Amino acid sequence: MNIASILSVTRERLITVSDKAQLVDAASLLGSGRIDLVVVCEDTGKMAGVVTRMDIVSRISRCQGHACTASVASVMSRDVIYCRPPELLETAWKRMKEKGHAHIPVVDDDNRPLGTLNARDALQALLKETEYEEDLLRDYVMGIGYR
Repeated sequence: MNIASILSVTRERLITVSDKAQLVDAASLLGSGRIDLVVVCEDTGKMAGVVTRMDIVSRISRCQGHACTASVASVMSRDVIYCRPPELLETAWKRMKEKGHAHIPVVDDDNRPLGTLNARDALQALLKETEYEEDLLRDYVMGIGYR
């Protein structure tokens, strides 16, 4: 199973912000729902980096005496772990697990964001695939044949 098969789910989680935006703009996007990752884009639409809730909390904890006016670009992670639609979901999941990420961007060949892969969504899709394969194997062994 590849990432393209769950691309519609990843699109629902995609939130982007300009690399020229202020950190409070990204914070308001992250505070609006169950999104934990904002993809930061250049004017061309290409991914420049990502900002997570932890990035914002870490930066705000260092603000002193006035509102934090830092730019998103000054806080974002530039070395981003990402995946592409043709990639196997299992490969992306292993990379997420290895790096300790719960969310990673899905990008096209030009590094334009298409969605955000959530670990829970990846695991649910992999579990469904495994259950289906298990059902097929059981039916084959019992002589029912393939569905």
